[in-house]
Amino acid sequence: MPKTIAVIGALDTKGKEFAFVKEQIKQRGHAALVIDSSVVGEPGFKADIPSKRVAEAGGVSLKELQEKADRGLAMDVMTKGIAKVVKELYDQGKIDGVIAMGGSAGTAVGTSAMRALPLGVPKVMVSTLASGDTKAYVGTKDVVMFPSVVDVAGVNRISARIYANAVGAVVGMVETPAPKIEEKPLLAASMFGNTTAVVNRCRETMERHGYEVLIFHAVGTGGQTMESLIEEGYVNGVLDITTTEWADELVGGVLSAGPTRLDAAAKKGVPQVIVPGCLDMANFWAPETVPEKYKGRRFYHWNPNVTLMRTTPEENAELGRILAEKANKSTAPVAFFLPLQGVSMLDAEGKEFWWPEADKALYDAIKKHVRPDIPVYEMDNNINDDEFADAVANKLLEFLSAK
Repeated sequence: MPKTIAVIGALDTKGKEFAFVKEQIKQRGHAALVIDSSVVGEPGFKADIPSKRVAEAGGVSLKELQEKADRGLAMDVMTKGIAKVVKELYDQGKIDGVIAMGGSAGTAVGTSAMRALPLGVPKVMVSTLASGDTKAYVGTKDVVMFPSVVDVAGVNRISARIYANAVGAVVGMVETPAPKIEEKPLLAASMFGNTTAVVNRCRETMERHGYEVLIFHAVGTGGQTMESLIEEGYVNGVLDITTTEWADELVGGVLSAGPTRLDAAAKKGVPQVIVPGCLDMANFWAPETVPEKYKGRRFYHWNPNVTLMRTTPEENAELGRILAEKANKSTAPVAFFLPLQGVSMLDAEGKEFWWPEADKALYDAIKKHVRPDIPVYEMDNNINDDEFADAVANKLLEFLSAK
């Protein structure tokens, strides 16, 4: 069955490349719906959805944007507008995938539309920025960044092949049916190298009880992705065992998931068990990247490119307060589990990050600030002990069975 692919880009440079892509899609037996995102200049051909509609969806008329000639304002309006327009088209069943092309501005606009769509919807961005840091453009969605190699301006012997390959990619995606696998209730779990043992044992327990566990590596994007899936309603319960991203958020480490980490489950009413896993450490890259203000702190060189810094009692007290206040917003069942023999494999007696006073500051702060009706279980285990893992998993099973 023919599919419809949205083609997004600024048609103010005659639009030859977009006409080429439209024809390529047509030759492969599908339809293209072209959306113009330009603000100035005359489009090279008539788009199915003109830039006027995109601007209005962003809250400002195209005429006003042209009169003000403020590039920053125009970018803000068009990125907001394109996201609304494309999401509306998808919700109405009018498009099955998206391809966009552009430089820095075109990439910002195109990927804004893509991030507004659910996971699994084909998304291909042909971009001059595809070989650099694409975090800001991909976010937590499955956006495929396709290097344009040359500038996205017209069609030449190089760009023609690039565009054709990109069309082939998005066409292949829209033609590929979703695989049929057994659908089980989904759970989310946060993990780090230092908490692999406890998370794996919890996962095995939950799978025996008929759940599918999605594991997210707590490296910033992992926590953000987990939060987004919880927010979108995919997840039935959360094993938030590795909350280490909050340590990076607090001290300026490189793996922060931002200040909204731990918000989604509380907001959506999803049962969760929270463990202060790996809050003994903040992450930096190679040793020379550690800020000068932290000179003299306790470090562990995890590998040549990752340097772990032990958090202090003062930092741990603040982290405990933050976790408690996040949990206090929960409307669903929530519980804390505190491993008294350390929150990571490095935070164990005789190991590099063993610091009982720091852990105590963390635990005391959680108990001080948490709501009286939220249970806090203290166990005389290291976080990776089987007994601790079983207690955590069984508590979430208890919450889920009571729903």
